[in-house]
Amino acid sequence: MKVIIDTNALMIPVQFNVDIFDELQRLGFNEFVLPKAVLDELDTLVHRSKGKDRMAAKVARSLAGRCEVVDVTGFADDVIAELAGDTGAAVLTNDIRLKNRLHEKDITVVYLRQKNRLETT
Repeated sequence: MKVIIDTNALMIPVQFNVDIFDELQRLGFNEFVLPKAVLDELDTLVHRSKGKDRMAAKVARSLAGRCEVVDVTGFADDVIAELAGDTGAAVLTNDIRLKNRLHEKDITVVYLRQKNRLETT
């Protein structure tokens, strides 16, 4: 199964010490998709953030290498919602607004539960 990964989801390994790729595989996902818009957001965070946020963004940027990058740019949430709708892929995110938007379109959402594992809705 295919999952699209949001910016904040790639930062989970540093922020919560959860291996998102192991967890995604546990849930049955084996294709990890990353829109270029998410990479652009990560690059901005690396340059503008400080401290833990900057470190999380740098690690997230390196983890992006484990994903298939799709050359779609724009506002990341819009890109993710459209891509998920077009491909039928699930979305890994902790962004509440994006989660609500995806639920309205009946798109499967994967999220961090109790700060120690991923779960789907």
